[in-house]
Amino acid sequence: GRGLAHLHTAAHLAHGNVRASNVLLRPDHPSFAAVSEFGLSPLLATPPPPSRVAAGYLAPELLETREPTSPSDVYSFGVLLLELLTGAEAFCSEKGRVLAAAVGEGRAGQVVDPRLGGDYDPAEAAAVAALAARCVVGQPTLRPSMTEIVGTMEGELSKSITAVDAKPS
Repeated sequence: GRGLAHLHTAAHLAHGNVRASNVLLRPDHPSFAAVSEFGLSPLLATPPPPSRVAAGYLAPELLETREPTSPSDVYSFGVLLLELLTGAEAFCSEKGRVLAAAVGEGRAGQVVDPRLGGDYDPAEAAAVAALAARCVVGQPTLRPSMTEIVGTMEGELSKSITAVDAKPS
């Protein structure tokens, strides 16, 4: 999240291809993640076609504009959060909207990855789901900024993650 927030605020650039395969994790530092495949995209005269972006991560407005923006990156980040929560791959935009609707209707517990076997904090799952739902709204101007998302994740969400990590196993 911090990397995208930096791109959006300091560099005034959009990534344009946020998806799970472009997030790199460090095994020696599990809370560290880096966004890859940004490369030369700011130097391109025309943005890559939407077909180069995985369909499930594609913000609806990109079908018309083909111009990646900060809000379209936020949409893709929201889909990524939904993938993490549900364990389901984002293979189509419709599934993301169905998951977001379930969250919006207070049914977040019904979409959490069953492989977790109930070993998660329901309030935490609901908070992640609510944040993801805000990210994938259809209207780009209604989506939060990455700076707001990072603030939420480092604020209220990190408190409960720290509490879970501190529990003896």
